[in-house]
Amino acid sequence: MKKVISTTQAPAAIGPYSQAVNVGNLLFVSGQLGINPATGEFVQGGVREEAQQAFNNINAILNEAGFAMSDIVKATVFLSDMADFAAVNEIYATQFDGSFPARSAIAVKSLPKNGLVEIEVIAALSGMS
Repeated sequence: MKKVISTTQAPAAIGPYSQAVNVGNLLFVSGQLGINPATGEFVQGGVREEAQQAFNNINAILNEAGFAMSDIVKATVFLSDMADFAAVNEIYATQFDGSFPARSAIAVKSLPKNGLVEIEVIAALSGMS
């Protein structure tokens, strides 16, 4: 059974999609930009700050659904400039304890609202059916 997940602790969807969808033990989190949910604006500073805010948004969505960062099994990172890969990698590495999820990093021509980084994840709870 499919359940739509939504929280005000992460930015509202800026299109016809859900923040996340939970199916069984899996949670599919839509791509998160570095937007502060309180202001609706990008955080200031640059790609590191946007990446950290994207993870803050992901964490809020995971928590709303009863998941944690440690439940992430796959991440996809979209970068508007592959030159930012190392900076985003620094932030990414601080988000996980122990084992890291599988990951892809992709350079794209542009991101919504001219963001610098967008991150989507898939999380899985073990022991659920």
